[in-house]
Amino acid sequence: MKILGVDPGTKVVGYGVIEDTGSSVSMVECGALTCKASLSVSERLCILYNQLCEIVSRHQPDVVAVEQPFMGKNVASALAVGKAQAIAMLAGANRGIPVYEYTPAQIKQRVADYGASTKEQVQKMVSLQLGLSEVPEPADAADALATALCHLAEVHLENLLREQA
Repeated sequence: MKILGVDPGTKVVGYGVIEDTGSSVSMVECGALTCKASLSVSERLCILYNQLCEIVSRHQPDVVAVEQPFMGKNVASALAVGKAQAIAMLAGANRGIPVYEYTPAQIKQRVADYGASTKEQVQKMVSLQLGLSEVPEPADAADALATALCHLAEVHLENLLREQA
């Protein structure tokens, strides 16, 4: 199973592709998509969408996993990130790829086994789970890989529960 994880943003979108062969999990690619901050929001979203579509075409993931925006006190920021979340969802859905959404707390719980883990703890666990010698950079890419790993953990849990039934 190949999973594309996405950490959405209106200026930077982190992405990470992992592959689970059944016996091992590895990172295929990760990085951050960017565009000029001077562009309008709609122009940035269009550019980021096209870049995500290129990644989907290149890697042909089985699933897209997207981090939901953190709903803090800054509502405007959360709404803006929600727009970026939508383009990530569309990049997969337009190709018939299932899309799943996870909250930051769900990702932390599944990846670091603690829903209130620090960013550094999650990044370290991403490195360990993928057998990497260093924490993936930039942080947006590490967050996207964490989102992909979260989905993989959910799938494994669902499979275990199905076997028990």
